[in-house]
Parts: sequence; C-alpha cells; structure tokens
Amino acid sequence: QVQLVESGGGLVQPGGSLRLSCVASGFTFSMYRMSWYRQAPGKERELVAALSTGGSPYYADSVKGRFTISRDNGKNTVNLQMSSLKPEDTAVYYCNAALLIASRNYWGQGSQVTVSS
Repeated sequence: QVQLVESGGGLVQPGGSLRLSCVASGFTFSMYRMSWYRQAPGKERELVAALSTGGSPYYADSVKGRFTISRDNGKNTVNLQMSSLKPEDTAVYYCNAALLIASRNYWGQGSQVTVSS
C-alpha cells in the first residue's frame, strides 16, 4: 500500500522555524522525484521545493534562502526545513512523489502550517 505520511506542521510565530517530514512506503522511493507543494485558502496549489535523487534542488523564488529540502533514501523520507517564516507562508503543505515518465503521482494528506503572532 502506497503511503506518504506527513508530520511536523503546526503554529509558529513570524520569524520562527518548522521542519516538515514525509515518510514514504509502498514504492521504490529512490526512483521518484520528491517535492513539497502548498495551498493557501483561496489560492492555487504551488510548487515550493523539489529534489530528484542526487540532483540539485529547486525552490520557488518566494522561499529561496529560507527553506531547505532534503531526502534520505535509506529512510524513505523527504524533509522541508523552513526558517524565517512569514505569515504568507501559511498554507497546507503537501508531500509529493512523482515518476514523471509514467505520469505517476502520490500525495500526502497535507500538513497545516500557520504563521501568526
């Protein structure tokens, strides 16, 4: 059974930090492009960060210098370290695994991140 289980979300003050984690199972993790998306109320879902196996990371301009994506193929996990958080980072964050050639996508259930004082 394919699963992407997310954890680490919550409420944080502006300027604070959170670390999201996504643990995958049920597929060959090392073959998939891993990424994080987010969706704020009334907004479209957007790509935040992505990382292929051994590749250079991609970051949306809005999070460059503040967020770091990493993966551990031995633990089948992908993480998103978020620092210097802003209220505009408030959203539901989704872990994604993609095998692009096969048009295959798996999604986590979403984790709420709220940045507010």
